[in-house]
Amino acid sequence: MRPDESRTWAEIFAQPEIWTAWGPQLANHARDVRAWIEDKQIKEIIFAGAGTSAFVGDILSFALRGPIRLSAVATTDIVASPFDCLRNDPDLLVVQFGRSGDSSESIGTLDLLDRQFPRVQRLNITCNSEGALATRQPKGSGEQKVIVLPVATHDSGFAMTSSFTTMLLSALACIDPQPDTATRLVTLAATASRLLPSLQSMVPDRPERAVFLGSGALKGIARESALKVLELTAGRTITSWDSTLGFRHGPKAVLTGNDLVVVMVHPDAYTALYDMDIAREIRAQYPDVTVVTLGGEGCEVPLRSFSDPRWEAPLFILAAQLWAVIWSGELGLNIDNPFADKGNLSRVVSGVTLYPVQA
Repeated sequence: MRPDESRTWAEIFAQPEIWTAWGPQLANHARDVRAWIEDKQIKEIIFAGAGTSAFVGDILSFALRGPIRLSAVATTDIVASPFDCLRNDPDLLVVQFGRSGDSSESIGTLDLLDRQFPRVQRLNITCNSEGALATRQPKGSGEQKVIVLPVATHDSGFAMTSSFTTMLLSALACIDPQPDTATRLVTLAATASRLLPSLQSMVPDRPERAVFLGSGALKGIARESALKVLELTAGRTITSWDSTLGFRHGPKAVLTGNDLVVVMVHPDAYTALYDMDIAREIRAQYPDVTVVTLGGEGCEVPLRSFSDPRWEAPLFILAAQLWAVIWSGELGLNIDNPFADKGNLSRVVSGVTLYPVQA
């Protein structure tokens, strides 16, 4: 399959148009949700999801900019150890993300909120208007709001692309009181429209190992980037991710030869010093490794649009999305379902046994 013949390719390139069209509606949703959060006197927000949906929370929670505590807890952790993760408190808001809204852990988390934590407030952000996150009504005194994204974000391919970036932007608009949400999405879309052809023209050779590094909120994007390459190449490209400083403390051992390291350079000038240091260090110590920097001035791939890495995060992920699709095609895989022949991974995780909880 040629990469540009896949549905995943089309879904990647559709993102700028999706963001632009969604901006005005999102601005209205965000105003409503922010007013609701204030009315409910929310003191803590937990961002929850599984896999790529969990990494949305990793990005959003990396900020201490207001009176509300932000944290990320994967639904895989909530379902497995609920009383370590949640409390039955009306001051708590659980924001749950799900492309389909029907994964086993999404259902399991809804069950737990209904039965063990009924006072908790809920915000569900999903791409599927017919999934459980969109349609299921809560039990108990906790209120629920739902944001259903445009149907185009409900990716038909295995890999989450526009679903990830648009859920991220939607939740960010709800917690970051910017007066110009629609304009910001237009700005991101314009940058992405320029960036995608540039990334297509500079695709690195498929590496044996691909490593993605980022500081602060960009560590979550590094994690998602590593997963995109791992998924779309069906495990035939070993991937790793870390913070730029953390990589030195053992994880750098993953580098052995024909490898790729992508360093995501933070918009904060101080943080960027550390990001650029690791890029220089790897180039000096591993001459066979290809190092690519994404970010602002001095980077191989310029994409700077805002001073907040959470708002720039959808731009950083484009490299991994696009390059992974191209490498998948080079491997002769079914890009839209790399595990079609094996059947051991599926687009929506289901069939997980959900055990009853003893309160």
